[in-house]
Amino acid sequence: MSFALPIPVRRTLRKLGSDIHNARRRRRITTQLLSERAGISRATLYKIEKGEPGVALGHYATVLFVLGVNDRLANLLDVTTDTLGLDLADEQLPKRVRFKKSKLE
Repeated sequence: MSFALPIPVRRTLRKLGSDIHNARRRRRITTQLLSERAGISRATLYKIEKGEPGVALGHYATVLFVLGVNDRLANLLDVTTDTLGLDLADEQLPKRVRFKKSKLE
């Protein structure tokens, strides 16, 4: 299957795969054990460690969970750290705030 992904996306996936590979090795976890714990085949784990885009995001997330770093995935676009989103929202704020006079006055 061929994907027309932008080059920066491909690089990011390859880096993620490499980081997963290195994290697994630092933890001294075999591919057999990690694939069993993640409920995936070793072939799928190899694809993840290569950063292949055709692997389901759920498989990546499960491997991150087994490695103990899934909280980072959950916080990727957290509203408190999404500076671009916050800047765009700030642009939409009104320039002035006016209080309407009540008819009872």
